[in-house]
Amino acid sequence: METTAEADSLAAATAAALSLPAAGVAAVCRLLGEGATVAFISRYRKDSTGNLDETAVRAIEKEMQRQKSLDERRRFVTDALSQAGCLTGDIVRRIADADSMAVLDDIYAPYRPRRRTRATIAREKGYEPLAKRIMAGSALGHVDSDALDGASDIIAEWAADSSRLRSMLRGRLWRFGTLSSAPAKGREAELAVSPFAGYASFEAPLRRLASHQVLALRRAKAQGLLRLTVGLPDRQAFSLALAEAFVPARVQGENRRIAFAAVADAFGRLLMPAAETEIHAQLKEQADAQAIDVFASNLRQLLMAPPMKGRRVLALDPGFRNGCKVAALDACGNVLAHCVVYPFGKEEAAGRCLKKLISDNSLDVIALGNGTASAETADFLKRQGIVPATPVEVVSESGASVYSASEVAVEELPELDVTIRGAVSIGRRLIDPLAELVKIDPKAIGVGQYQHDVDQGSLADSLDYTVGSCVNAVGVDLNTASERLLTYVSGIGPVLARNIVAYRRANGPFANRRALRKVPRLGDKAFEQAAGFLRIPESDNPLDRTGIHPESYPVVAAIAARAGTDTATLAANPQLASGIDAAALAAEGLGGNATITDILAELSRPGRDPRQETAETFSPEITSFGQLSVGMVLKGKVENIAAFGAFVDLGIHHSGLIHISRLGRRVKSVGEVLRLGQIVDVRVEAIENERRRISLALENSKP
Repeated sequence: METTAEADSLAAATAAALSLPAAGVAAVCRLLGEGATVAFISRYRKDSTGNLDETAVRAIEKEMQRQKSLDERRRFVTDALSQAGCLTGDIVRRIADADSMAVLDDIYAPYRPRRRTRATIAREKGYEPLAKRIMAGSALGHVDSDALDGASDIIAEWAADSSRLRSMLRGRLWRFGTLSSAPAKGREAELAVSPFAGYASFEAPLRRLASHQVLALRRAKAQGLLRLTVGLPDRQAFSLALAEAFVPARVQGENRRIAFAAVADAFGRLLMPAAETEIHAQLKEQADAQAIDVFASNLRQLLMAPPMKGRRVLALDPGFRNGCKVAALDACGNVLAHCVVYPFGKEEAAGRCLKKLISDNSLDVIALGNGTASAETADFLKRQGIVPATPVEVVSESGASVYSASEVAVEELPELDVTIRGAVSIGRRLIDPLAELVKIDPKAIGVGQYQHDVDQGSLADSLDYTVGSCVNAVGVDLNTASERLLTYVSGIGPVLARNIVAYRRANGPFANRRALRKVPRLGDKAFEQAAGFLRIPESDNPLDRTGIHPESYPVVAAIAARAGTDTATLAANPQLASGIDAAALAAEGLGGNATITDILAELSRPGRDPRQETAETFSPEITSFGQLSVGMVLKGKVENIAAFGAFVDLGIHHSGLIHISRLGRRVKSVGEVLRLGQIVDVRVEAIENERRRISLALENSKP
C-alpha cells in the first residue's frame, strides 16, 4: 500500500515526465489508484482532472506504471548496495536522480555479482594493487608481463563499469552510430529471392531508422539470412576520447600508455558489445512501440467504421471449388436463411437462388468477403443483374475463420456449419463492425505489419485497450450486447459480463440502469464505472438511453427545474438544452462546468453515435491482374496501413502498395493522409508480373 508521500512523489514524477498540469495528473493518479478506468476518468471526472482527455489519461496510466517499475529497481539497487556495504551519500543521490533503467544499471554495474572474468582471475592472482598504482601514476619499477596483463584486465573492467564512459558511448552511438547488414555466410542465394533482398547491403544512421526497417532486419537476422552490425564511424578517435575521460591527467608516461591501452581493450571487448546489445534492445523497443501504435490506430479505424443501421444483408463468403457460403440477415444480424451456391459451375442456378433470397427476405445490401474469388464473385453478381439493383459492399474477411471455430460462435450459432458462420460474421461486420469484431482476438483481425515480431504482451495490452476505448466511446445496449462486447465495458470484465448475460436470460431484459445492481457480484464500484456506458433504449427513464451517468441525474433534474420543465420533457426536446448556459449553472454551484457542459451536449444530441454517419462505397473497375498497366488511374480501397505505406484493394486478388513517399507530400506517418476503408484514386507506377507486386501513388502526387 502506497503512503501519501509515495503517491505524491509518483504523481509529481509522472507530471514532470509528461509535462502535464500537476493537479490534473495527481487527480488521475488518485482515481486510478482507487480502481477507476481510463474511460471513466476521461468521460466522467473532467472537473477533477482539469478536463484531461482520454489520450492524456492513458499516457498518465502508462507513465505511472513506468515510474513504479523504476521505483522498484531503485529499491533493488539501494538494498543490494546497502547489503554489500557500498552505499554512500553520493550513490544514494545518484539513485534518486536516475530517470531511466539504463542509468540505474550504470550505477549498479561496478557492484553487481559477476561471472568469472579475466579481471576476476587477475584479482585472485593479487594484481589489483598494481592496477591501482598504474591509475595513481605511481612509479612501477620492474613488473613482469603477466602482472601488467592482469592489471590491464582489471583497469579495463573498471573502465567498462564506469557510468561516465557508458553514458558517453551511449550518446555517441545514438548521435553518430549506424546499423548495417550483410548476407549471412552461405545464405546469399536464399536472401536474394526472399522478401528481405533489399536489405542485402543496408546501412542507415541509428537515429533515422524506421520501425519497419528495424523489424524487417531483425526478422531476416532471426531467419539466419542477415548479419547486423552497429558501427561508429570515428571508432578509433572516440576510443581515445574515452581513455582521456577515464585516465586522470596526473597519470603520465608508461602508466598512461598502459591505462590507455586498457581502456581501448575495454572499449572493443566490453563496452562496445554491451552497448550493441543495449542499442538492439532499444531499437526493438522503439520499433515495437511504433508498430503497435500503427496496429492500434488501424484497429480503432476498423472498430469505429460506420454501421449500416436498419439494413438487411445478403452475406457472401466467396469461394471457387467449395462454392459461396450465403447467409440472409435481418437488420439486427439475426440469420433468416442460409445456403451454399456455386457461381463458377452452376451460375444460373446460383443467380436464381440469390435473387430469391433477396426477394423473400427483403434484403437491400450485399456484404461480399474480400478473400479468394471475391472479384470473380462480384463479376458474377453483375452478370446476373443482381447489382446494381442490390448494392455490394466489400468486407474484410480477416479473422472470420477464427470467429467461426470459436466458442463464441458455437454458442451464438450452434445449429450452423462452421463455414456458414463465417458468412454470418462477414454480414454482421457490415451491420455493426464494432459489435462483431470485438468477438475476435484483436491480433487475428490482420491490421498492421510484423505482428508476430513485436512484443506480444505490449501488443495485446494496446489492442485490448483500443477495443475497450472504442466500445466505451460508442456505448453498449445492455439488453442486446453479447457477452464478449460487455467484457470491454468499463468496470465489467469477463466474470461480470457472464453474470449480466445469465441474469438477462433468467429475468428478461433490464428495465433500467438501477436493475444492474441485482446482478450477482456487481457492486457499487463496478456500477459506478460501467453504468454511464450502458444504454437501455426501452427504459422508462429517458436518461438511461443516454451517456449521462446516473450520478448526474439529480443535476439534470435541477437543470430541468431551472428551465421550467421536468427531466422527461428536457430529454425529449433537444432544442431546450442547446439554449442553456453551462457556465452560469456551474457558477450557481449546480456542478462542475465540464460535467454540465457534457450533460447539455448529450441532451442536445441524445443517443448520438460518435462513429461516422455514412460509409464510402467501393466499386472495383478491374477484375484481374492482367488488366493492369503502368500509368492507369483507378479507384481503390485502403485495406491496411503500415509504417512504410498503405495497401490498397483494387478489386483483384493482389493488393497494391502506396509507399509513404508517394502520398503527394512529406508526412511522418501514413495516417496523416489515409485511413482504413477510405476510397482513393491511385496511379499504377510499376508492376512486377513475376511476384505480382503493384506499386501505386496517390493520384495528384508528383510522378
